[in-house]
Amino acid sequence: MPESFLKGAPARLLFLSNDAACVRAQLGGARLSAAETAPLRDDVSTDEITPVPILTHFDDKLGRYPYTGFVAGGERPIGAGDLLASGINVVVAGRRYGKGSSREHSPMAEKLAGVRLVIAESFERIYRQNADNIGLFTSTDLSLPERLQRGETVTVDELVAGRDALAASILRAGGLLAFGEAHLRERVDARDTAPPGPLTLFEKIVRRHLLPTPVTPADPRQGEGVFLRSDWRFIHEYYTGMAAHMLHARFGRPLALVDPERIVVFEDHTSYVEESPNHVRGGIVPNVRAMCQAQRDFVANYGLRQHRTLTDAEAVTQGQGNVAGISHAMMAEHYALPGQVVVGTDSHTPHSGALGCVAFGVGTTDMANAFVTGAVRLTLPASLRIELDGALAPGVTAKDIVLHLLALPEIRAGAGVGKVFEFAGPAVAALSIDERATLTNMVAELGGLTGIVAPDAQTQQFLRERRGVAFDIEPWMQSDPGASYAATLHVDCAALTPWVAAPGDPGNGMPLGALRERPRIDIAYGGSCTAGKREDFDHYHEVLAWALSRGLALAPGVSLFLQYGTTAVRDYCAERGYDKTFAAIGARILQPSCGACANCGPGSSTDAGQVTVSAINRNFPGRSGPGSVWLASPPTVMASALAGELVSFEELRARAG
Repeated sequence: MPESFLKGAPARLLFLSNDAACVRAQLGGARLSAAETAPLRDDVSTDEITPVPILTHFDDKLGRYPYTGFVAGGERPIGAGDLLASGINVVVAGRRYGKGSSREHSPMAEKLAGVRLVIAESFERIYRQNADNIGLFTSTDLSLPERLQRGETVTVDELVAGRDALAASILRAGGLLAFGEAHLRERVDARDTAPPGPLTLFEKIVRRHLLPTPVTPADPRQGEGVFLRSDWRFIHEYYTGMAAHMLHARFGRPLALVDPERIVVFEDHTSYVEESPNHVRGGIVPNVRAMCQAQRDFVANYGLRQHRTLTDAEAVTQGQGNVAGISHAMMAEHYALPGQVVVGTDSHTPHSGALGCVAFGVGTTDMANAFVTGAVRLTLPASLRIELDGALAPGVTAKDIVLHLLALPEIRAGAGVGKVFEFAGPAVAALSIDERATLTNMVAELGGLTGIVAPDAQTQQFLRERRGVAFDIEPWMQSDPGASYAATLHVDCAALTPWVAAPGDPGNGMPLGALRERPRIDIAYGGSCTAGKREDFDHYHEVLAWALSRGLALAPGVSLFLQYGTTAVRDYCAERGYDKTFAAIGARILQPSCGACANCGPGSSTDAGQVTVSAINRNFPGRSGPGSVWLASPPTVMASALAGELVSFEELRARAG
């Protein structure tokens, strides 16, 4: 008899409704239908499933916390322990479930709370792959809730029937570590297959890194699962403890790590934790310190390369803190090269795709498996070609391009989910690597696997001037004429003006000029991986220096925070005297690391009534504190800080005469 995924237990469903009362009723035992709970929440993010404070747990304690950040009708109806106590084992939601951060804590918390199946209209790639890797079933079959409520048996065979063969094999094995132990522990060399026809640059890089296994196809096609040899693997402190716990529990000590010299470990999310209202109020600063120590112990035990926070006095004393910053920004500044495969435990790993490499985020189990096998799992995606035509007007940036893309109906409908975004066209050719990195970085918000730009003279200049690397671009490092794309989207960059995204989702974009009522601003924040690069600070400085030259100051009541992405950016600003301008205007300068973007440092709101304008990449509910966050470009953020309301730099100059 076919095996039921619930193994004989009755199905108990939770429909994640937009109505908070419906959610509370189900947790209390009410058995409601899909019709009674409609409409369901779309865009349930991993920030809502497991808010940042929860990430300090990397064991069974996670089971108390799923959905503690979930918002329905402006309320948070699910408290700590509620799901665990309810007996619910099936969760149902709308579109783009699990969007946002790559944190595997989210599906792990669901599974530890008793959930065995998540049903949604569509899933974000990283979330679904993370769920596969720990043996949590997912399905887009919207007939299942009614069948389960009727008491029908749903089998494992049915749940894996529509998945690629590799995903099905991993789920049947009980997860990736069990699968990897069976099929990937023996070292194999990458297979450089001959191209079958016109290929995209992404496809070429993938084929050069394919690893043969008994359960993956020799000539893979879109939608099929493969394993790749990675050139670089990186991890940060919110994931290392969980990865080490998984690996030691399964394989004992010591571990045999594959190519440990190609593993980079970062401490970049906790530099300002003692000033983070989110962490201090929750009383979890000691948990964070323990989490960081777990990573440091793992690094010491296995002799791994590590970049530690600059605000850690011990690291500075030992000389380890001189080169630091946000992990994926550091990868582009120090490690990634065109044609390579780079994987990291952060959804913004595609940042390095600006250099012409394949860079994508993975979850904890994927990284743990990669540590001991060298193999990284990938389901081959389709590609979108994004043709950026024309030339950007002065004051319009790559951030404005991305906010425009996010608001396109095709993207909002999910056309980019799981795909490769290949950026091309004359506007891309004119962009610096810093600006290209804004495009590829925010592919995470666009729903894609990764973003990529073919290497060119700009790439060579970046590598030569920033890293001292003389790099020869090989003829194959571009997409072939006639390569296949799922679709091509055109953007007339000459027609673009400054854009903003309204609070709640990066896709809530609009031209700033179309916003008649301009919200007041309490906090302005410039920084993060998306907007903490050299060229971003050029924009910050340009606006603020202009203001000082005219005797202007920050608007009354506005707090301005500027946070460098890496030490190289900090040093660049100091060499040019930017830091003096920032001090003169009254900005608080923060050392290189993640911060307010992930609600883990100064610049986060502390009150629901506060309004922030920010150059970060995400404004999901609670992402940067309890207040509202408007997303904008670096020039718009600075101009708004001076005006006390949302304005572009062009508008501010017009007001000043």
